[in-house]
Amino acid sequence: MSEKVLLILVDGMRADSISACGDPEFEGFMRSGTYSFQGKTVFPPVTLPCHMSLFHSVDPERHGVYSNTYIQQNHPIDGLIEVLTAQRKKSGFFYTWEQLRDLYRPDSHMAYSWYMDQRFFVYPELKNIREVEHRATEAAKENILEFAPDFVFLYLGGADEYGHNRGWMSCDYLEEVRWAWRCIRDICAVLPEEYNVIITADHGGHLRNHGENIPEDMTTPVSFHGPGFIPGRELGSFSIKDIAPTITDILGIEPGIDWEGRSILRQ
Repeated sequence: MSEKVLLILVDGMRADSISACGDPEFEGFMRSGTYSFQGKTVFPPVTLPCHMSLFHSVDPERHGVYSNTYIQQNHPIDGLIEVLTAQRKKSGFFYTWEQLRDLYRPDSHMAYSWYMDQRFFVYPELKNIREVEHRATEAAKENILEFAPDFVFLYLGGADEYGHNRGWMSCDYLEEVRWAWRCIRDICAVLPEEYNVIITADHGGHLRNHGENIPEDMTTPVSFHGPGFIPGRELGSFSIKDIAPTITDILGIEPGIDWEGRSILRQ
């Protein structure tokens, strides 16, 4: 049976928000995998640069994106989707923030793509973002059950929106982290057994912003679940650049030749 991967990223989810959100089941789930609450993202800890580093396993100085405005690479590095496509692996993207379309090149032949603009639907009632996240989760769930892609990316953007509008670690922000856990729990409950699950974040935040070289912004959580991962093992170190090599390792293919990260399965 071929291994597959579901990657769920909760935008702006601080590592310490998992224990603070008031749902011990979430923390228990994270700790039941191979995990870290002291992971490191890249600088600047901003959404698009962090996602680019996750999918391309290099620092921003190599992929060239330092803000939420995409800049075409002068010397293109194959990202995760390009590497998977070259090995005839099918990928699916389920996201609610438009700039994530630039995580893969237009000729990468994405098998499945679902997009709904979270900002168009959430204002002025920010709480409506939970309906958008629910729809993204349901779309990913249905796609997995019908088509079983080799790799699925599910993006949940509400925590970042609540961080900017209510403040990181505020009551509203923590309630949104609990909601993200509901989405994670719901999709994991129906996953076929061949799916490995990775839960992580792109960056943290402080007050109503992020982007500084401080622990609140730079520290991220991660948890890997699957037959190759030791339950309850706490990682000594972890970089967001390690995610793409770990995914290719799970799928049994070679990582990108320019990648800097290392598979967790080899550490």
